[in-house]
Amino acid sequence: MTTTVDQITQRRRGVGLIAHDPALSAGGYTLIAPQTADGNVYLIDIEGKVAHQWKLPVRPGRAAVILPNGNLGYNGNHAKSPERYGAWSLWHGGDFYEATPAGDIVWRYEDDSHHHDARWLPNGHLLYAGCAPLPPGFARRIPGGTAKGADEMTYGDVIREVNRAGEIVWEWKAWEHLEPEAFPIAAGFGRHHWPLVNGLDVTAEGLVLMSLRTTSGIIGVDRASGKVKLHIGPEVVSHQHAPVALENGNILAFDNGNFRKGQHVVFSRVLEIEPRTQRIVWSYQDELVNAFYTAYMGSAQRLPNGNTHVTESATGRLFEVTPAGELVWEYIIPWFAEYPDEAARSYVPGRQNSVFQTFRYSRAQLPWLEG
Repeated sequence: MTTTVDQITQRRRGVGLIAHDPALSAGGYTLIAPQTADGNVYLIDIEGKVAHQWKLPVRPGRAAVILPNGNLGYNGNHAKSPERYGAWSLWHGGDFYEATPAGDIVWRYEDDSHHHDARWLPNGHLLYAGCAPLPPGFARRIPGGTAKGADEMTYGDVIREVNRAGEIVWEWKAWEHLEPEAFPIAAGFGRHHWPLVNGLDVTAEGLVLMSLRTTSGIIGVDRASGKVKLHIGPEVVSHQHAPVALENGNILAFDNGNFRKGQHVVFSRVLEIEPRTQRIVWSYQDELVNAFYTAYMGSAQRLPNGNTHVTESATGRLFEVTPAGELVWEYIIPWFAEYPDEAARSYVPGRQNSVFQTFRYSRAQLPWLEG
């Protein structure tokens, strides 16, 4: 005999629109590319109803965005991306598409070394994180992390920028610019990938922001020299994601909280950091701190009215908070499925509604949207 009780805990607690205060919310439309939705990308309105939908040829390698021209920028799963290490199965990124609202593919670029984040730049270029095997002997200099087998490769990050012709116009290799002794891997992480750049952005001054997952920290890299001009270390953030350069010069970041020093309870928070002083000038965490936590992925977006849109990735929970920290909108992604490939299912089993990042857009940014 089989129970009639839904065995998916997150869905049993409720999905779709959970809360909305129209007077305080920024409103708009939210773009969602669920990790296990087989390439379906959804644009929902503020009431949680699907306003538009795309079906891409492959599942996400990570995220989707609306480009300034109204098209969809999509980071897809690359069919020929090799299995580099266990967690790699979750993204297998590097099949990038630009699609019209009608779903027509107008641009495609492939790099099967891609992982995690990408930024579609205003000049039409694509900035993304890739990887390559570290030079012989280099990995032995990196402190920390959990042991790996003698035959397992350690990969290092390679950040690339490509133009519309697919030509590499800028490239940065972590092992050429970072001293491994200064960027140890946290004890809770494996030694497969260093320092694992999981988030990218570009400041008004042109620094390339990189979020370093396994070593914990955010760096700002000078394009011309490749040198690190900014380093926000693990004393400020804890294995964070998605650094965003704000118009006021500060940096918004999703602070996951894995292995946070001095804390026996894990919790996530969103931080606004003044980079010069590295002072936290604004933060959000739940009143019951462990009620807001995602061990992996996550992002935050500052909205035009000063509110912040937050993606609690592992649970498919999206919400909006005011500068005072009041929650004014909440939505739970209702699309659940297992990862389609066995390797990913073995790494993160179960039916997922997870998402890498989501983004809020105003009606003016979607001139093609009907209704």
